[in-house]
Amino acid sequence: MFESISEKLDRAFKILKGQGTITEINVAETLKEVRKALLDADVNYKIAKTFTEQVKEKALGQNVLTSVSPSQLMVKITHDELAGLMGGQMSELNLKGSPTIILIAGLQGSGKTTFSAKLANYVKSKKGKNPLLVACDVYRPAAVDQLKVLGEQVGVKVFHEEGSKDPVSIAKKSIAHAREMGYNPVIIDTAGRLAIDEEMMDEIANIKKTVNPQETLFVVDSMTGQDAVNTAKAFNERLDYEGVVLTKLDGDTRGGAALSIKSIVNKPIKFVGLGEKMDAIDVFYPERMADRILGMGDIVTLVEKAQEQFDAEEAQKLQRKIQKNQFNFNDFLSQVQQIKKMGNMKDLVSMIPGMGKAMKDVEMDDNAFKSIEAIIQSMTPLERESPEILTGTRRKRIATGSGTNITEVNNLIKQFDETRKMMKMMTGGNKAKLMQAMRNKGKR
Repeated sequence: MFESISEKLDRAFKILKGQGTITEINVAETLKEVRKALLDADVNYKIAKTFTEQVKEKALGQNVLTSVSPSQLMVKITHDELAGLMGGQMSELNLKGSPTIILIAGLQGSGKTTFSAKLANYVKSKKGKNPLLVACDVYRPAAVDQLKVLGEQVGVKVFHEEGSKDPVSIAKKSIAHAREMGYNPVIIDTAGRLAIDEEMMDEIANIKKTVNPQETLFVVDSMTGQDAVNTAKAFNERLDYEGVVLTKLDGDTRGGAALSIKSIVNKPIKFVGLGEKMDAIDVFYPERMADRILGMGDIVTLVEKAQEQFDAEEAQKLQRKIQKNQFNFNDFLSQVQQIKKMGNMKDLVSMIPGMGKAMKDVEMDDNAFKSIEAIIQSMTPLERESPEILTGTRRKRIATGSGTNITEVNNLIKQFDETRKMMKMMTGGNKAKLMQAMRNKGKR
């Protein structure tokens, strides 16, 4: 995500490395590169120019502390300005209403229907709500079927009317149905077009006027850069929506839409889509995004993702098993599956400060866990419970059954044994032994 601009900004700040003071000359050189990085990221020229002028004004107006280098100070100022450019503060979803009505708008292909289902899953799993999805795209072939399939995946009911071609009527009836059945919020998926046209705008404006939603969210494909910003502006002039949703952000190496959209429409980015899975949706935090753009990682989001998969009761059981040296392959498999639920591996690694840059050229296959799972699942229940009985003959059988080779099986068992020893030392409080083991591991 935003790989291109991150690299270019990193090169820009290197101009100040080794400089003892901030001067007009070295700041001008750095900001010339910063402005170029923003323009290459498809950021609007006026925004890029204003941004660099603000950074320059703040940089020249500050004294560099003895403990802070000029490049560090410039990174800090740029970080704060980037966060401000993207909105400054996280913007909450308004869920006040009986029921709350959320209207989803955007062009065809922007990911509206998928986002509608993701949002339903989000409010259900994170906010404890009982949402209703509403199919108001009566034009696109199979649009209703798509929403029904996605609704089934996330366990959310979908309201639709067979044969109806009146989206305003469908939306109105869905709210009466939600009140009667106790659904809240109501998420209305509307029709898109391949381009902005008056008929589409009239229709979505009529739906909004009829249902009076608490939230109208504009969904846009972030990879379309300035086109995304221009479309956002056209929709806002007609709909006056409450917030923006940027989809396909995981595939956006430039970042122009995320950096420009708030300045152009003066509406916050509320959510970002980061993949196809139904839980691949994040609340947008401008400060955290600025961290990631500048290669500082995003440890807060990483911890939050880990906590979502964390079960306190299971963790206590696991700790007791480790203390008794009973940690087995069933537990190992369970830990692997929890990590997988956290999301795309390369994206997770990039959240660790400094790791995004270090791992940028490393291929990280999300299928890397498949062979581990296949090997463990090819073991008998007894072998999983008692790893010490895994003789050479058993290992050969496991390799054949899992479609791997004996080396992969041996490596996994070795990795498992080392993990178990480390865990035992950690829970046993024997820090000295643990440190020695880690030193020995590093010497191999």
